[in-house]
Amino acid sequence: MGPTALDSPIRINARAILTNLSLVAEEVTSTAGQVDGDQLEALAASIRSAERIFVSGAGRSGLVLRMAAMRLMHLGLNVHVAGDTTTPAIRAGDLLLVASGSGTTAGVVKAAETAAASGARVAAVTTNPGSRLAELADTVVIVPAAQKTDHGSGVTRQYSGSLFEQVLFVLTESIFQTLWIHTDAPAEELWLRHANLE
Repeated sequence: MGPTALDSPIRINARAILTNLSLVAEEVTSTAGQVDGDQLEALAASIRSAERIFVSGAGRSGLVLRMAAMRLMHLGLNVHVAGDTTTPAIRAGDLLLVASGSGTTAGVVKAAETAAASGARVAAVTTNPGSRLAELADTVVIVPAAQKTDHGSGVTRQYSGSLFEQVLFVLTESIFQTLWIHTDAPAEELWLRHANLE
């Protein structure tokens, strides 16, 4: 294995880390602030009205959707992660929530095609409104972040798809928070649903 960038003798100090903490926070705040509120409202409505919710994403986007699935489960919703061994077949009345910055991730697009063919609704979060994923979706949320291979973008100074994934996390948390405050369920009630076989 060849040398890595971390092999060079550099000194990392707190000031550099705090500077980048501010950079990340500012980029997330700016990008999240540009997301269309009507699109988010439509996504929240789709989640709220679904009989069951399925999530599907690859890589870091998939990890964010797994976190979102946990929060929706805490609300008492019927949620499944695509690919898990106990995940049932999707059907009409269900919602598939997918995320892909490029909107072209093969497995995610295939999941959306399967869901649509089964009569389920599809909600997609992407940077690419002209993508196949956006075309398949009934509800689309566009995040104005750089795609992971757009290394020369002026949209972000961060690496790869980091900004998209960070904003995806903030958006799904915001939707959870909004759905929660529209219930009368105290945090203690949600906590009873938290995993106890960890």
